[in-house]
Amino acid sequence: MDKKKPTPMRRLAASLVAPLVACSLLLTACAPLTATQTPPVSIAGLRFIGEQRLPWRQQFQGTMVGGLSGIDYDAATDEWVIISDDRSANNPARYYRARLAYDEHTFKSVELTGVSFLLQPDGSTYPSKEEYAIRGGVVPDLETIRVDPHDGSIWYASEGDVALGLDPFVRHASRDGRFLATLPLPPVFSVTANHTTGPRNNLSFEGMSFAPDGHTFWVSMEGPMYQDSDAPTPEHGAVNRLTRFGRDGKVLGQYAYALSAIPAAPGKGKFADNGVSEIVALSDTRLLAMERSGVQGADGKYKDYVRLFEVDTADASDIAHLPALQGASYRLAQKRLVLDVNQLNLPTVDNLEGMSFGPRLANGHASLVLISDDNFGKNQVIQLLLFEVIP
Repeated sequence: MDKKKPTPMRRLAASLVAPLVACSLLLTACAPLTATQTPPVSIAGLRFIGEQRLPWRQQFQGTMVGGLSGIDYDAATDEWVIISDDRSANNPARYYRARLAYDEHTFKSVELTGVSFLLQPDGSTYPSKEEYAIRGGVVPDLETIRVDPHDGSIWYASEGDVALGLDPFVRHASRDGRFLATLPLPPVFSVTANHTTGPRNNLSFEGMSFAPDGHTFWVSMEGPMYQDSDAPTPEHGAVNRLTRFGRDGKVLGQYAYALSAIPAAPGKGKFADNGVSEIVALSDTRLLAMERSGVQGADGKYKDYVRLFEVDTADASDIAHLPALQGASYRLAQKRLVLDVNQLNLPTVDNLEGMSFGPRLANGHASLVLISDDNFGKNQVIQLLLFEVIP
């Protein structure tokens, strides 16, 4: 929410022009760096290969590892970037780099290789809630990260904070975390104190993905905005928004996604939710969306339910012009269940929040990796699940 002079747009333009100039000089630089090159346009199914976990509160280069809520593959370095949603409470907002060793038969290992602190426009680290009252800035709630397929820089998004009056944001950073730009956003995403419009707290920008050509990208809301629908319950679903942006922040299309009902009833007086925790683009109109639901039982313990859906926006209405969806007429994006992760009968299905395609397997099929956010909790785990994509 940096609004100091008209510099964000200029910085954004500068950060985007350089790669385009480089492309004009070297055509190969224009091709996306992703090792999958062209992700599967449609997914018939996913074959589970294996799981790896990271230790609880592992210490790495002076930081506490946890809250891992977004992941992406960097083909240029054969590394993965993994963002933490630590709100600068344990250590300043940051992302990690890692190497994942696997093939079509086995998920062998996960090794962290580096950590970078993400910086605000003034060059400082993001503040915690306690520091925010003293030095200002923006308290981060970073939920998704992507490697820029044109130049290898970093894009990440925050859910904001309704109570603090902080809007969600999408920001662009260098590989070492230096601020480059904030994406201009339409007013529909602004939080409000009276809870009549705008995002619900902790249900805002949760997923993000570049289109295969790298020229546009998608951002998904985790849940419905106040003016669009009620929150999901075990009896009914909800409606949230998927937005396709140009790299300059122009909204190229916005579509209504039918969020499923919560798949189980919570204990009496207990909590339950469901939301879109991540997306990856398959084409200009197709996405793979991950719905993650947490249901608290009567004993206070949570069970997570995770389902992956193929989403097609080709025949959906563009709702960018609609300030509210309640009472409006529009066509929803189509969705098809690809995988119910709970049906794999794993020992644990935790709070899966990150998802990314990885290198091609030996048979030419894409790989897919999911990662869970353990909330730094002793009763949760950081799990990484590996799949073969069946086209």
